Amino acid sequence: MKIKSVLVSQPKPADISKTPFADMKKKYGVEFTFEKFIKLDDVTASELRQEHIKLPEYTAIILTSRNAIDHFFRVAKEMRYTVPETLKYFCINESTAFYLQRYVQYRKRKVFYGNQTLTDLIDIMKKHKDEKYLYVCSDISSDSTIDLLTAAKLNFTKAVMFRTVPADLKDKVKINEFDMLCFFSPAGIHSLKVNFPDFEQKEVAIGGFGEATCQAIVEAGFELSFHAPTQTAPSMTMAMEEYLAAEQKKSKKK
Repeated sequence: MKIKSVLVSQPKPADISKTPFADMKKKYGVEFTFEKFIKLDDVTASELRQEHIKLPEYTAIILTSRNAIDHFFRVAKEMRYTVPETLKYFCINESTAFYLQRYVQYRKRKVFYGNQTLTDLIDIMKKHKDEKYLYVCSDISSDSTIDLLTAAKLNFTKAVMFRTVPADLKDKVKINEFDMLCFFSPAGIHSLKVNFPDFEQKEVAIGGFGEATCQAIVEAGFELSFHAPTQTAPSMTMAMEEYLAAEQKKSKKK
């Protein structure tokens, strides 16, 4: 089956002409539709108080996404907590660390970051064993993260500050019009099942980014058509192009 329409479960890029999607559209004649399959709901300050989370008790914050940063400062405002300059920030990567500039004077703060993986970050955190860490996350944060922090014998508390829930797509997306679906999180697969309980894969290609997403695809009863990262396709767009190229090759042989 020739792939003509692709649904990508992410927001549309600001300038699609500068992305690999534009190249694939031209090369393979496919149309891309972008739609967020999930949305984030706030966990309120009062809910956190019920969990006995008191922000002044912590000397360092673990931040693995921009969403975590946004919600930490939202909660701090709700709790009327003035974030001290002495607070240390441990971020998953450099881009996440730079995002802090939206809220604090970066050069005046103690900011540390890893090279994309939690293992890298924990190696840095081990040099700051005396800190009392607050791990800011969503309700679907990976258990493996908790396991790694625990194994490192760090003094940390998990703080769920936002919830990941399915977006309402029933009236926005005609799921049966697409030849390929691309997912980036297990929550996206859950949203697919919630919004379209009668969806049948049939010949539709389904791709996933990350081990957890791919596992969720299979556990939901679907066939995984392609995935990333791999040695030849470290990004999802590269995996998509590999799949499109292979399908084009098959169609030419027929």
